[in-house]
Amino acid sequence: MGIQDIIEGKKQWRAHVARVKALPPDYQIVYQEMQRYFFKVGPVDLPDGHLLSGIVDFFEEGVANGKGVLELIGNDVAAFCDDPIKDSQTYADIYQQSISGKPGTADK
Repeated sequence: MGIQDIIEGKKQWRAHVARVKALPPDYQIVYQEMQRYFFKVGPVDLPDGHLLSGIVDFFEEGVANGKGVLELIGNDVAAFCDDPIKDSQTYADIYQQSISGKPGTADK
């Protein structure tokens, strides 16, 4: 990864954060909880950025349609977050494999 890649990544992240800050406060709070959950659960492909930007797209569409954030995702943020990552390998899976000695991907 070169310096240009790092600079471009920072620009993309700042643009992403600006989109989140443009959301209504209730959407921002839920987004932050979702982001915290994803960082804790640790899907391996989270750094590619598609998951979080997809959520912002979904939220922006909800705002445009005049819906409240809980109308979109329901009352259980964790349950909503689990669906898009249900088939993703997590860092916890990799750790579990390393201590159990099982090669390959985890079944989810």
